Amino acid sequence: MKRIIILLLINVIFAGTTDAKVDLVTLPSRDTVQLTIYNSADMTLVRESRALTLKDGENKLQFSWANTLIDPTSLEMLPKASADKITIAELVYPPRIMNLGLWNIESGISGKVPVEITYLTSGLSWRAFYIGTLTENEKTMRLKGYVVVTNNSGEDYENAQTRLIVGKVHILDEIAELARRQYPYGRPGQIVFGDKLEEGVEKEAKRMLGKLAMDSRAPEPMTLKPKEVVKEGLSEYFLYTIEGTETISTGWSKRLLSFDVDQVPVVNLYKYEEDRYGPSVVRFLSFKNDQEHKLGETPIPGGMLKVYRSADDNGNLSYTGQSSFKYIPVDEDVELNLGPVANIVVEPKLMDFKTENYRFDDRGNVSGWDEIHTFGIEVRNTRDINVKVEIKRNFNTQYWDIKNNSDFGAFEKIDLDTVKFTLDLQPRTIQRFEYVLRTYHGIRQEDWTQKE
Repeated sequence: MKRIIILLLINVIFAGTTDAKVDLVTLPSRDTVQLTIYNSADMTLVRESRALTLKDGENKLQFSWANTLIDPTSLEMLPKASADKITIAELVYPPRIMNLGLWNIESGISGKVPVEITYLTSGLSWRAFYIGTLTENEKTMRLKGYVVVTNNSGEDYENAQTRLIVGKVHILDEIAELARRQYPYGRPGQIVFGDKLEEGVEKEAKRMLGKLAMDSRAPEPMTLKPKEVVKEGLSEYFLYTIEGTETISTGWSKRLLSFDVDQVPVVNLYKYEEDRYGPSVVRFLSFKNDQEHKLGETPIPGGMLKVYRSADDNGNLSYTGQSSFKYIPVDEDVELNLGPVANIVVEPKLMDFKTENYRFDDRGNVSGWDEIHTFGIEVRNTRDINVKVEIKRNFNTQYWDIKNNSDFGAFEKIDLDTVKFTLDLQPRTIQRFEYVLRTYHGIRQEDWTQKE
Protein backbone atom coordinates (compact mmCIF):
# COMPACT_ATOMS: atom_id res chain seq x y z
CA MET A 1 0.00 0.00 0.00
CA LYS A 2 1.33 3.41 -0.94
CA ARG A 3 2.09 5.63 2.04
CA ILE A 4 2.82 8.79 0.12
CA ILE A 5 -0.47 10.40 -0.87
CA ILE A 6 -0.60 13.02 -3.61
CA LEU A 7 -3.86 14.83 -4.16
CA LEU A 8 -5.02 17.47 -6.59
CA LEU A 9 -6.92 20.31 -4.89
CA ILE A 10 -9.37 22.27 -7.03
CA ASN A 11 -10.94 25.57 -5.87
CA VAL A 12 -9.04 25.41 -2.59
CA ILE A 13 -10.04 27.71 0.25
CA PHE A 14 -6.99 27.75 2.52
CA ALA A 15 -7.26 30.07 5.52
CA GLY A 16 -4.24 28.85 7.51
CA THR A 17 -6.24 26.38 9.62
CA THR A 18 -6.84 22.64 9.44
CA ASP A 19 -10.51 23.27 8.55
CA ALA A 20 -9.97 23.97 4.83
CA LYS A 21 -12.83 23.32 2.40
CA VAL A 22 -11.42 21.38 -0.55
CA ASP A 23 -12.47 19.26 -3.49
CA LEU A 24 -10.06 16.32 -3.70
CA VAL A 25 -9.17 14.25 -6.73
CA THR A 26 -6.83 11.28 -6.09
CA LEU A 27 -4.06 10.95 -8.62
CA PRO A 28 -3.04 7.66 -10.24
CA SER A 29 -0.09 5.74 -8.85
CA ARG A 30 3.48 6.26 -9.96
CA ASP A 31 4.27 5.44 -13.54
CA THR A 32 7.95 4.83 -12.77
CA VAL A 33 10.26 5.22 -9.81
CA GLN A 34 14.03 5.17 -9.57
CA LEU A 35 16.10 4.76 -6.37
CA THR A 36 19.75 5.79 -6.15
CA ILE A 37 21.03 4.47 -2.80
CA TYR A 38 24.24 5.82 -1.30
CA ASN A 39 26.19 3.24 0.69
CA SER A 40 28.32 5.68 2.71
CA ALA A 41 25.46 7.90 3.91
CA ASP A 42 21.88 7.29 5.00
CA MET A 43 20.57 8.93 1.85
CA THR A 44 18.61 7.86 -1.23
CA LEU A 45 17.66 9.98 -4.21
CA VAL A 46 14.11 9.11 -5.39
CA ARG A 47 12.80 10.06 -8.83
CA GLU A 48 9.11 9.47 -9.55
CA SER A 49 7.13 10.05 -12.72
CA ARG A 50 3.38 10.64 -12.43
CA ALA A 51 0.64 11.93 -14.67
CA LEU A 52 -1.11 14.99 -13.17
CA THR A 53 -4.54 16.06 -14.39
CA LEU A 54 -4.31 19.86 -14.55
CA LYS A 55 -6.86 22.51 -15.41
CA ASP A 56 -6.14 25.66 -17.36
CA GLY A 57 -5.19 28.27 -14.78
CA GLU A 58 -4.21 27.92 -11.13
CA ASN A 59 -3.77 24.46 -9.62
CA LYS A 60 -2.77 23.39 -6.16
CA LEU A 61 -1.11 20.08 -5.47
CA GLN A 62 -0.83 18.59 -2.00
CA PHE A 63 2.06 16.29 -1.09
CA SER A 64 2.02 14.36 2.21
CA TRP A 65 5.02 12.48 3.61
CA ALA A 66 3.52 11.24 6.88
CA ASN A 67 5.09 8.09 8.36
CA THR A 68 8.06 8.23 6.00
CA LEU A 69 11.65 9.48 6.24
CA ILE A 70 11.42 11.87 3.29
CA ASP A 71 13.26 15.17 3.64
CA PRO A 72 10.56 17.72 2.65
CA THR A 73 13.13 20.44 2.02
CA SER A 74 14.50 18.42 -0.92
CA LEU A 75 11.18 18.14 -2.81
CA GLU A 76 11.27 19.29 -6.41
CA MET A 77 8.86 18.91 -9.34
CA LEU A 78 9.50 19.38 -13.07
CA PRO A 79 7.04 19.01 -15.98
CA LYS A 80 8.20 16.45 -18.55
CA ALA A 81 5.99 17.79 -21.33
CA SER A 82 4.56 21.22 -22.28
CA ALA A 83 7.16 22.80 -20.01
CA ASP A 84 6.69 26.17 -21.75
CA LYS A 85 3.02 26.20 -20.70
CA ILE A 86 3.41 25.02 -17.11
CA THR A 87 5.02 26.91 -14.24
CA ILE A 88 5.73 25.28 -10.88
CA ALA A 89 5.33 28.56 -9.03
CA GLU A 90 6.15 27.67 -5.43
CA LEU A 91 6.10 25.04 -2.72
CA VAL A 92 4.40 26.17 0.49
CA TYR A 93 4.48 24.44 3.87
CA PRO A 94 1.18 25.51 5.53
CA PRO A 95 1.49 26.80 9.11
CA ARG A 96 0.55 24.48 11.98
CA ILE A 97 0.02 21.53 9.61
CA MET A 98 2.54 18.73 9.80
CA ASN A 99 3.80 16.48 7.00
CA LEU A 100 2.17 18.44 4.21
CA GLY A 101 3.38 20.65 1.38
CA LEU A 102 1.34 22.62 -1.16
CA TRP A 103 2.57 23.23 -4.69
CA ASN A 104 1.12 26.16 -6.65
CA ILE A 105 1.05 25.33 -10.35
CA GLU A 106 0.12 27.68 -13.19
CA SER A 107 -0.99 25.71 -16.26
CA GLY A 108 -1.81 26.99 -19.74
CA ILE A 109 -3.39 23.70 -20.75
CA SER A 110 -5.98 21.23 -19.46
CA GLY A 111 -5.53 17.49 -19.22
CA LYS A 112 -2.90 15.00 -18.17
CA VAL A 113 0.67 16.20 -17.91
CA PRO A 114 3.64 13.94 -17.00
CA VAL A 115 5.80 15.36 -14.22
CA GLU A 116 8.90 14.21 -12.38
CA ILE A 117 9.04 14.50 -8.60
CA THR A 118 12.41 14.13 -6.87
CA TYR A 119 13.37 14.08 -3.22
CA LEU A 120 15.85 12.67 -0.74
CA THR A 121 14.88 10.06 1.81
CA SER A 122 16.67 7.96 4.42
CA GLY A 123 16.06 4.42 5.63
CA LEU A 124 17.19 2.67 2.44
CA SER A 125 20.57 0.94 2.49
CA TRP A 126 22.54 -1.77 0.76
CA ARG A 127 25.45 -4.04 1.56
CA ALA A 128 27.59 -6.41 -0.47
CA PHE A 129 28.56 -9.99 0.30
CA TYR A 130 30.32 -12.71 -1.66
CA ILE A 131 30.53 -16.49 -1.98
CA GLY A 132 33.73 -18.11 -3.22
CA THR A 133 33.92 -21.79 -4.21
CA LEU A 134 37.42 -23.22 -4.55
CA THR A 135 38.20 -26.07 -6.92
CA GLU A 136 39.57 -29.27 -5.37
CA ASN A 137 43.18 -28.25 -6.08
CA GLU A 138 42.36 -24.75 -4.70
CA LYS A 139 44.13 -22.97 -7.57
CA THR A 140 41.00 -21.24 -8.88
CA MET A 141 37.74 -20.05 -7.36
CA ARG A 142 34.25 -19.26 -8.57
CA LEU A 143 33.39 -15.85 -7.16
CA LYS A 144 29.76 -14.71 -6.87
CA GLY A 145 28.86 -11.22 -5.65
CA TYR A 146 25.52 -10.16 -4.20
CA VAL A 147 23.94 -6.98 -2.87
CA VAL A 148 21.21 -6.88 -0.25
CA VAL A 149 18.91 -3.84 -0.39
CA THR A 150 17.04 -3.05 2.84
CA ASN A 151 14.07 -0.66 3.02
CA ASN A 152 13.20 0.94 6.37
CA SER A 153 12.05 4.24 4.88
CA GLY A 154 8.34 3.82 5.68
CA GLU A 155 7.42 3.79 1.98
CA ASP A 156 6.86 0.91 -0.42
CA TYR A 157 8.61 1.27 -3.77
CA GLU A 158 6.97 -0.96 -6.38
CA ASN A 159 8.75 -1.88 -9.62
CA ALA A 160 11.60 0.47 -8.85
CA GLN A 161 14.74 0.75 -10.90
CA THR A 162 17.51 0.42 -8.31
CA ARG A 163 20.95 2.00 -8.52
CA LEU A 164 23.70 1.60 -5.94
CA ILE A 165 26.50 4.08 -5.28
CA VAL A 166 29.98 3.06 -4.09
CA GLY A 167 31.97 5.98 -2.70
CA LYS A 168 31.70 8.64 -0.03
CA VAL A 169 29.36 11.60 -0.27
CA HIS A 170 29.61 14.82 1.72
CA ILE A 171 26.29 16.07 3.09
CA LEU A 172 25.69 19.14 5.19
CA ASP A 173 22.70 17.70 7.04
CA GLU A 174 21.56 14.22 7.97
CA ILE A 175 18.53 13.35 5.83
CA ALA A 176 16.90 11.38 8.66
CA GLU A 177 17.06 14.40 10.98
CA LEU A 178 15.56 16.69 8.34
CA ALA A 179 12.79 14.15 7.75
CA ARG A 180 11.91 13.95 11.46
CA ARG A 181 11.50 17.69 12.00
CA GLN A 182 8.05 18.63 13.23
CA TYR A 183 8.01 21.39 10.62
CA PRO A 184 10.19 21.41 7.50
CA TYR A 185 12.18 24.50 8.44
CA GLY A 186 12.06 24.26 12.18
CA ARG A 187 9.14 26.33 13.50
CA PRO A 188 5.34 26.60 12.89
CA GLY A 189 3.71 29.51 11.17
CA GLN A 190 6.48 29.96 8.61
CA ILE A 191 5.64 29.70 4.92
CA VAL A 192 8.61 28.72 2.78
CA PHE A 193 8.77 28.66 -0.99
CA GLY A 194 10.48 26.00 -3.10
CA ASP A 195 13.12 28.36 -4.42
CA LYS A 196 14.29 29.12 -0.88
CA LEU A 197 15.40 25.65 0.17
CA GLU A 198 18.31 25.40 2.53
CA GLU A 199 21.28 26.15 0.35
CA GLY A 200 23.37 23.11 1.28
CA VAL A 201 20.65 20.49 0.75
CA GLU A 202 19.37 22.10 -2.44
CA LYS A 203 22.87 22.26 -3.87
CA GLU A 204 23.53 18.61 -3.03
CA ALA A 205 20.21 17.46 -4.49
CA LYS A 206 20.69 19.38 -7.74
CA ARG A 207 24.29 18.19 -8.04
CA MET A 208 23.17 14.58 -7.79
CA LEU A 209 20.29 15.11 -10.18
CA GLY A 210 22.66 16.44 -12.79
CA LYS A 211 25.27 13.74 -12.26
CA LEU A 212 22.87 10.81 -12.04
CA ALA A 213 20.44 11.88 -14.76
CA MET A 214 18.61 9.12 -16.64
CA ASP A 215 16.51 9.09 -19.78
CA SER A 216 12.72 9.10 -19.63
CA ARG A 217 12.16 5.51 -20.68
CA ALA A 218 10.01 3.35 -18.42
CA PRO A 219 11.80 0.54 -16.55
CA GLU A 220 11.94 -2.83 -18.22
CA PRO A 221 9.35 -5.40 -17.09
CA MET A 222 10.37 -7.92 -14.46
CA THR A 223 11.96 -11.14 -15.74
CA LEU A 224 12.66 -14.51 -14.18
CA LYS A 225 16.35 -14.59 -15.14
CA PRO A 226 19.00 -13.25 -12.70
CA LYS A 227 19.33 -9.49 -12.80
CA GLU A 228 22.31 -8.05 -14.58
CA VAL A 229 24.16 -5.30 -12.74
CA VAL A 230 25.44 -2.58 -15.06
CA LYS A 231 28.45 -0.68 -13.69
CA GLU A 232 29.76 2.70 -14.73
CA GLY A 233 32.27 5.14 -13.32
CA LEU A 234 31.48 8.65 -12.12
CA SER A 235 33.99 11.26 -11.05
CA GLU A 236 33.70 10.67 -7.28
CA TYR A 237 31.61 7.50 -7.15
CA PHE A 238 30.96 4.19 -8.86
CA LEU A 239 27.42 3.40 -9.97
CA TYR A 240 25.82 -0.06 -10.08
CA THR A 241 22.51 -0.23 -11.95
CA ILE A 242 20.45 -3.39 -11.42
CA GLU A 243 18.76 -4.68 -14.55
CA GLY A 244 14.99 -4.26 -14.81
CA THR A 245 12.86 -3.33 -11.81
CA GLU A 246 12.40 -4.61 -8.27
CA THR A 247 9.64 -4.14 -5.72
CA ILE A 248 11.22 -3.18 -2.40
CA SER A 249 8.62 -3.00 0.35
CA THR A 250 9.27 -1.16 3.59
CA GLY A 251 10.46 -3.44 6.36
CA TRP A 252 11.91 -5.95 3.89
CA SER A 253 15.28 -6.79 2.37
CA LYS A 254 15.99 -8.23 -1.07
CA ARG A 255 19.07 -10.08 -2.32
CA LEU A 256 20.26 -9.33 -5.86
CA LEU A 257 23.07 -10.99 -7.85
CA SER A 258 25.86 -8.55 -8.72
CA PHE A 259 28.31 -10.76 -10.67
CA ASP A 260 29.34 -14.38 -11.20
CA VAL A 261 32.92 -15.11 -12.37
CA ASP A 262 34.29 -18.63 -12.74
CA GLN A 263 37.92 -19.81 -12.42
CA VAL A 264 39.41 -16.75 -10.73
CA PRO A 265 43.10 -17.59 -10.07
CA VAL A 266 43.88 -17.51 -6.33
CA VAL A 267 46.90 -18.04 -4.07
CA ASN A 268 46.61 -19.95 -0.80
CA LEU A 269 49.21 -19.16 1.84
CA TYR A 270 49.52 -20.43 5.40
CA LYS A 271 51.20 -18.06 7.85
CA TYR A 272 52.74 -18.67 11.25
CA GLU A 273 53.80 -15.71 13.40
CA GLU A 274 53.46 -16.35 17.10
CA ASP A 275 53.66 -12.70 18.15
CA ARG A 276 50.73 -11.82 15.87
CA TYR A 277 48.55 -14.93 15.52
CA GLY A 278 49.46 -17.00 18.59
CA PRO A 279 50.40 -20.68 18.29
CA SER A 280 48.04 -21.46 15.38
CA VAL A 281 48.69 -21.36 11.64
CA VAL A 282 46.41 -18.89 9.85
CA ARG A 283 45.19 -19.38 6.30
CA PHE A 284 45.17 -16.53 3.77
CA LEU A 285 43.55 -16.38 0.34
CA SER A 286 44.61 -13.73 -2.17
CA PHE A 287 43.66 -12.63 -5.68
CA LYS A 288 43.83 -9.48 -7.77
CA ASN A 289 41.06 -7.36 -9.21
CA ASP A 290 42.44 -7.31 -12.74
CA GLN A 291 41.78 -8.84 -16.16
CA GLU A 292 44.38 -11.57 -15.65
CA HIS A 293 42.23 -12.82 -12.77
CA LYS A 294 39.06 -12.46 -14.90
CA LEU A 295 38.04 -9.39 -12.93
CA GLY A 296 39.19 -5.77 -13.19
CA GLU A 297 36.28 -4.21 -15.07
CA THR A 298 34.98 -2.42 -11.98
CA PRO A 299 35.94 -1.82 -8.34
CA ILE A 300 34.63 -4.43 -5.90
CA PRO A 301 32.61 -3.00 -2.98
CA GLY A 302 33.72 -4.02 0.50
CA GLY A 303 31.83 -6.84 2.15
CA MET A 304 32.03 -10.34 3.61
CA LEU A 305 33.38 -13.30 1.60
CA LYS A 306 32.45 -16.84 2.62
CA VAL A 307 34.71 -19.47 1.08
CA TYR A 308 33.80 -23.10 0.33
CA ARG A 309 35.67 -25.92 -1.38
CA SER A 310 34.37 -28.46 -3.89
CA ALA A 311 34.53 -31.75 -2.02
CA ASP A 312 33.69 -34.19 -4.84
CA ASP A 313 32.30 -34.51 -8.35
CA ASN A 314 28.73 -34.53 -7.02
CA GLY A 315 28.84 -30.82 -6.18
CA ASN A 316 29.15 -31.26 -2.43
CA LEU A 317 30.94 -28.42 -0.63
CA SER A 318 32.98 -28.08 2.54
CA TYR A 319 33.22 -24.81 4.45
CA THR A 320 36.69 -23.23 4.43
CA GLY A 321 36.37 -19.86 6.19
CA GLN A 322 35.27 -16.27 5.82
CA SER A 323 36.75 -12.80 5.84
CA SER A 324 35.57 -9.23 5.47
CA PHE A 325 37.40 -6.80 3.20
CA LYS A 326 37.30 -3.17 2.19
CA TYR A 327 36.67 -1.63 -1.22
CA ILE A 328 39.04 -3.15 -3.84
CA PRO A 329 39.99 -0.75 -6.66
CA VAL A 330 40.79 -2.03 -10.14
CA ASP A 331 44.30 -3.58 -10.39
CA GLU A 332 44.62 -3.90 -6.61
CA ASP A 333 45.47 -7.09 -4.69
CA VAL A 334 43.44 -8.37 -1.77
CA GLU A 335 44.61 -10.82 0.88
CA LEU A 336 41.86 -12.37 3.00
CA ASN A 337 42.42 -13.82 6.46
CA LEU A 338 40.32 -17.01 6.62
CA GLY A 339 41.27 -17.73 10.21
CA PRO A 340 43.24 -20.41 12.10
CA VAL A 341 43.47 -23.96 10.75
CA ALA A 342 44.21 -27.32 12.37
CA ASN A 343 45.44 -29.25 9.32
CA ILE A 344 48.73 -27.31 9.02
CA VAL A 345 50.88 -27.33 12.17
CA VAL A 346 54.08 -25.42 12.99
CA GLU A 347 55.93 -26.34 16.18
CA PRO A 348 59.09 -24.38 17.12
CA LYS A 349 61.26 -25.78 19.91
CA LEU A 350 64.29 -24.37 21.72
CA MET A 351 66.95 -27.05 21.29
CA ASP A 352 69.92 -25.37 22.99
CA PHE A 353 70.91 -22.14 24.72
CA LYS A 354 74.29 -20.76 25.80
CA THR A 355 76.17 -17.50 26.30
CA GLU A 356 79.72 -16.53 25.32
CA ASN A 357 82.05 -13.68 24.31
CA TYR A 358 81.82 -11.90 27.64
CA ARG A 359 83.17 -8.33 27.90
CA PHE A 360 84.14 -6.63 31.17
CA ASP A 361 84.47 -3.02 32.26
CA ASP A 362 87.31 -1.51 34.29
CA ARG A 363 85.76 -2.79 37.55
CA GLY A 364 85.47 -6.35 36.31
CA ASN A 365 81.71 -6.25 35.78
CA VAL A 366 80.14 -7.92 32.74
CA SER A 367 79.41 -5.23 30.16
CA GLY A 368 78.67 -7.31 27.08
CA TRP A 369 77.95 -10.86 25.94
CA ASP A 370 76.38 -13.02 23.19
CA GLU A 371 73.38 -15.31 23.55
CA ILE A 372 73.08 -18.32 21.24
CA HIS A 373 69.68 -19.98 20.75
CA THR A 374 69.30 -23.12 18.64
CA PHE A 375 65.73 -23.64 17.43
CA GLY A 376 64.20 -26.65 15.71
CA ILE A 377 60.98 -26.17 13.75
CA GLU A 378 58.68 -28.96 12.62
CA VAL A 379 56.05 -28.26 9.97
CA ARG A 380 53.28 -30.81 9.28
CA ASN A 381 50.95 -30.80 6.27
CA THR A 382 48.04 -33.18 6.93
CA ARG A 383 46.15 -32.05 3.82
CA ASP A 384 45.85 -33.99 0.53
CA ILE A 385 47.22 -31.09 -1.57
CA ASN A 386 50.47 -29.13 -1.74
CA VAL A 387 50.66 -26.13 0.57
CA LYS A 388 52.91 -23.11 0.95
CA VAL A 389 53.81 -22.09 4.50
CA GLU A 390 55.35 -18.79 5.57
CA ILE A 391 56.98 -18.72 9.02
CA LYS A 392 58.05 -15.46 10.65
CA ARG A 393 60.28 -15.33 13.69
CA ASN A 394 60.52 -12.15 15.75
CA PHE A 395 63.49 -11.28 17.99
CA ASN A 396 63.64 -8.91 20.95
CA THR A 397 66.63 -7.02 19.58
CA GLN A 398 67.91 -5.57 16.34
CA TYR A 399 71.44 -6.84 16.98
CA TRP A 400 71.50 -10.42 15.74
CA ASP A 401 72.91 -12.93 13.27
CA ILE A 402 71.29 -16.13 12.09
CA LYS A 403 72.64 -19.34 10.62
CA ASN A 404 70.56 -21.98 8.85
CA ASN A 405 71.57 -25.53 9.80
CA SER A 406 69.37 -27.24 7.17
CA ASP A 407 69.29 -27.79 3.42
CA PHE A 408 65.91 -26.09 3.19
CA GLY A 409 64.02 -23.43 5.09
CA ALA A 410 65.92 -20.55 3.47
CA PHE A 411 65.19 -17.26 5.21
CA GLU A 412 65.01 -13.59 4.33
CA LYS A 413 65.28 -10.57 6.60
CA ILE A 414 61.97 -8.69 6.77
CA ASP A 415 62.86 -5.83 9.11
CA LEU A 416 65.20 -5.03 12.00
CA ASP A 417 63.95 -7.85 14.22
CA THR A 418 62.13 -10.31 11.93
CA VAL A 419 63.06 -13.10 9.51
CA LYS A 420 60.82 -15.15 7.26
CA PHE A 421 61.12 -18.81 6.23
CA THR A 422 59.09 -20.08 3.26
CA LEU A 423 58.41 -23.79 2.71
CA ASP A 424 56.53 -25.78 0.07
CA LEU A 425 55.15 -28.99 1.51
CA GLN A 426 53.90 -32.01 -0.41
CA PRO A 427 50.61 -33.65 0.68
CA ARG A 428 50.73 -35.41 4.05
CA THR A 429 54.40 -34.69 4.73
CA ILE A 430 56.53 -33.38 7.57
CA GLN A 431 59.57 -31.11 7.27
CA ARG A 432 62.04 -30.14 9.99
CA PHE A 433 64.78 -27.56 9.98
CA GLU A 434 67.09 -25.83 12.47
CA TYR A 435 68.58 -22.39 12.76
CA VAL A 436 71.00 -20.78 15.22
CA LEU A 437 70.26 -17.27 16.45
CA ARG A 438 73.07 -15.19 17.95
CA THR A 439 72.04 -11.96 19.70
CA TYR A 440 74.45 -9.27 20.93
CA HIS A 441 74.08 -7.50 24.27
CA GLY A 442 75.77 -4.59 26.08
CA ILE A 443 78.97 -3.35 24.46
CA ARG A 444 78.92 -6.39 22.16
CA GLN A 445 76.29 -4.45 20.19
CA GLU A 446 79.09 -2.05 19.22
CA ASP A 447 81.08 -4.98 17.86
CA TRP A 448 78.04 -6.07 15.81
CA THR A 449 77.55 -2.53 14.47
CA GLN A 450 81.17 -2.27 13.35
CA LYS A 451 80.92 -5.67 11.68
CA GLU A 452 77.86 -4.54 9.73
